Amino acid sequence: MAKILVLYHSFYGHIEAMAEAVAKGAREVPGAQVDLKRVPDPVPGGKADQAAPIAKPEELVNYDAIIFGTPTRFGNMTGQMRNFLDQTGGLWAQGKLIGKVGSVFTSSATQHGGQESTILTFHPTLLHHGMVVVGLPYSEARQMGLDEIKGGSPYGASTIAGGSGERMPSEQELGMAAFQGKHVAQIATKLFG
Repeated sequence: MAKILVLYHSFYGHIEAMAEAVAKGAREVPGAQVDLKRVPDPVPGGKADQAAPIAKPEELVNYDAIIFGTPTRFGNMTGQMRNFLDQTGGLWAQGKLIGKVGSVFTSSATQHGGQESTILTFHPTLLHHGMVVVGLPYSEARQMGLDEIKGGSPYGASTIAGGSGERMPSEQELGMAAFQGKHVAQIATKLFG
């Protein structure tokens, strides 16, 4: 049985919706056990009614794959996610995440608001931990269509939230998120199942 964690930070609920889709896709894979958790958020004003429990950095060692979700902040992960990951130095020093699968999904306010750079600047943290980085392959063809304005890239699933957070993830974006979850779970079960 491969243990998979979908770990996210969501201030307005967009990444929470994507995380739920990622977890749903991962749960479709036989032999995958999937948990959905979030990082602590000390900043007031965000979406407080999120069902996912708060994760602790030391819990990451309990999983074979971790799929991270974070909104974009100036082309990078949020400070809340960065703060959480900065607490994993002890895990790094002991090599506790080496060989585990890591993947990232994101959101931004605008179509060109830093989705790709957020995922790409997240990857060095995974690589420093010795994780096997997995993206969203082009076999997920929804990322290539021109039928609607949407997120998605070979680096990972993404959504466009709108300048005021008025747009929730589309069905296609949720589909890409589910595909990424399933893809990561399939790889994790091959490696650890």
